Parts: sequence; C-alpha cells; structure tokens
Amino acid sequence: MAHLELVALIVREYDPAIRFFVDVLDFALIEDVPSLTHDGRAKRWVVVRPHGAHTGILLARADGDVQTHAAGNQVAERVGFFLRVEAFDVTLARLRAAGVEMLTDPRTEPYGRVVVFRDCEGNKWDLLGA
Repeated sequence: MAHLELVALIVREYDPAIRFFVDVLDFALIEDVPSLTHDGRAKRWVVVRPHGAHTGILLARADGDVQTHAAGNQVAERVGFFLRVEAFDVTLARLRAAGVEMLTDPRTEPYGRVVVFRDCEGNKWDLLGA
C-alpha cells in the first residue's frame, strides 16, 4: 500500500504562505522547523495539510531565479490543485471575505459545485463541493 505524502508548492516567503493556508484555507500547520539546504544554507521545513487529510503541502521557499519565477505558475496557468470541502458555501464565503481572487463564478458540474480561485502566490485551484 502507498499514499502520496507531500506535494511541494514553491512560495516566495514562508510566513505569508503559512497565513494563507492556515488562516484563509483553514489548513493545519503540521510542521515548521529549521532545516538546511543541500549546500548548508538555512531554510525551513514547513508542511500544511487540510484537517483530517493524509496528503500535505510542503511550502518550499523559492531558491534562485528559476524557482522565484515558477512561484505562482507551477502548472503553466492550469488549475493544478483541487480542494474538496464539505461546506462549499461556507468555505466560499470565507475565501471571499479574506479577499481571495475568484476567477470564475460558482457552477455545478457532474462532479459537484466548483469555483476557480488563486492562492497567495497566484496558482489556480478548484474549490469543489456538493
């Protein structure tokens, strides 16, 4: 048996990303510990995860120009992240109240309700619910 443990998401800075995922998306901060890059420079190991989920997101601070340019566009302007919630309308209202950029109006598809939004870096997400 296997499961996907983490997905890395490049961010420009740790703390604004943590605030977005914890305060706006209501994720749990699982880890935030000092670490080192492969060549000995200081970094942090920061993991957030939706409450009750198994898969987390490693918030990886951009290191160098290539990674800085990738922050916010990790999947070439496609929707690359999908967050399914039990309380779609409540979550949508919370995101709107926090000023999260909505790219579409909510709509109903065969797989449920969906709206596209941008995270704190500009990556596109689907918010999915019943």
